[in-house]
Amino acid sequence: MKFPNQKRITISVLTGAFLGILCIIGVGTRIGFNGNIVYLIGMWYNRVIMGLLIGLSGEIVLLEKRTNNTILRGAIIGLVVTTGILLSTSFKDIPSFFAGIVYGIIIDYVSTKYSSV
Repeated sequence: MKFPNQKRITISVLTGAFLGILCIIGVGTRIGFNGNIVYLIGMWYNRVIMGLLIGLSGEIVLLEKRTNNTILRGAIIGLVVTTGILLSTSFKDIPSFFAGIVYGIIIDYVSTKYSSV
């Protein structure tokens, strides 16, 4: 099976995995690493899935201007995907929720910029 833009998908997933590691460090520092390993792995996995969805969404155009499209598309996908974390914590992990929106923008920006090179 061949995807429309294999390079974009690869960049997005790798960027999501990298940002997931930053999430593990940030959340682990905030709530502690001991006894929270499953949650921290789930946080990383959430960012990888976010990267996959953003990679697959490269052809979706929401706005005419490319930069604005990247920001809006990344924010929307980040919001949708990271809502799973918010719901799984009964609305207790607000910082991770907002980080997910920002990470969505970062993933979309990086994958858009480097997949067209």
